[in-house]
Amino acid sequence: MKNIQGWDADRALSRIQELERLPGALLPILHALQEEFGYVDKAAIPLVASALNLSHAEVHGVLSFYHDFHRAPGGRHVLKVCRAEACQSMGCEKMIRHVENRLGVKLGETTEDRSFTVEPVYCLGNCALSPAVMLDGKLYGRVSSDVADFLIDDAKRHA
Repeated sequence: MKNIQGWDADRALSRIQELERLPGALLPILHALQEEFGYVDKAAIPLVASALNLSHAEVHGVLSFYHDFHRAPGGRHVLKVCRAEACQSMGCEKMIRHVENRLGVKLGETTEDRSFTVEPVYCLGNCALSPAVMLDGKLYGRVSSDVADFLIDDAKRHA
């Protein structure tokens, strides 16, 4: 996983200035900020708005619309849990409740120790092996509560 440093307005402004002249620069800038910091800090909104001559509401609207943009620092490990119909039909809700209880967070939240972020997604393309999860970019299928426990424990051991 990338070594992400904390929010820094000067570094953010530098990234914005690198990309502000691109056609349709808003999305590339937001992606660059997320790559740099692991999330798009709310302090970035006025910087981006000013650079692109947009309103704060326009920038906020794009951040809110696209679910892959994070507005707070995430965990060292990201567990994406599929909630699409195929995974629902194969019992993902039971596994989700187990993961939430195990980690002490709800979908969309990060553990207090910042070790895990658990995100809902609506199709990982692994329907034949549902329920499916993705942990740190690696796809897993037929994930039961026991398999979820194994994946969480393994990620903790290798952190």
